[in-house]
Amino acid sequence: MITGFEKIVEERIKQAQKNGEFDNLQGSGKPLVFEDEGRVSGELSLAYKILKNADCLPPELELKKEITKTEELLSGMEEPFEKYCLLKKLNFLIMKLNSMRNTPVMFEAPQQYEAKLIRRIETVHG
Repeated sequence: MITGFEKIVEERIKQAQKNGEFDNLQGSGKPLVFEDEGRVSGELSLAYKILKNADCLPPELELKKEITKTEELLSGMEEPFEKYCLLKKLNFLIMKLNSMRNTPVMFEAPQQYEAKLIRRIETVHG
């Protein structure tokens, strides 16, 4: 037996088909491609799929994205003090990422240090 909600959904789908709203969909006529979700346990797969469809990244990937963006900003900076401040932020983000991973030290992302920059800032502001 079809519930009231299911009946409404079916009617809307049939009406959309009549109106031709499904005629030019992306991938129409091609076989479906299923992603390999073998790495994800059953209870998490639905949650991951919902997050993916909403363009949400897991916290670790969001952090990696922010690290990459910070590295790009750092590479284009000229002013030593601003560069030093951004370097401190970058190292904090890397430390945060490493603490989230819970892996052996040898697999951690290395923090970045620019000795010349630090010495220069100490000379200028010291």
